[in-house]
Amino acid sequence: MPLEIERKFLLPEYPEELIRTGELIIRSEQEIDQTYLALHEDQELRVRKIRDAASGNVTFTHTFKKGFGLSREEVEVSISEGLYEQITGIHRAIPLTKRRVTAEWNGIVLEIDRYDQIDLMVLEVEFASETEAREFQPPQWFGPDISTDKRYSNKKVWRELQQSRRPQ
Repeated sequence: MPLEIERKFLLPEYPEELIRTGELIIRSEQEIDQTYLALHEDQELRVRKIRDAASGNVTFTHTFKKGFGLSREEVEVSISEGLYEQITGIHRAIPLTKRRVTAEWNGIVLEIDRYDQIDLMVLEVEFASETEAREFQPPQWFGPDISTDKRYSNKKVWRELQQSRRPQ
């Protein structure tokens, strides 16, 4: 199973100045609706609806992840809109929505997720190996490393969203 090796940082503010000066080059922007179908210990199943902000093209994915922290197993496959609608219709869960900016900084590709329902911005950097990930020295503007902090996992945030939106 393929591995996803990444570090996550709690971005304190959107890097407008770096974008303005050309140090941070935006490559793409996406609007993502993310719904979890099953969560158990260190395993998760989710679906996503991904809209490209520039073209308006919409894609749908189904993902299985296993593990926690720096390195996790991940399998992601494309699915049809019809399958996505059936799955989300059955679950009737509130999707976690975010805007993802993929950018390049000093030759490094990074992703910035700005969440819609909560005040949270996370910056992610993927690596080819765990050694490369551990040796990476992030700049201060990335913010604190939250790679192993479960409080900021998407599934935890999504779970809290479901609880906060339930009828009383």
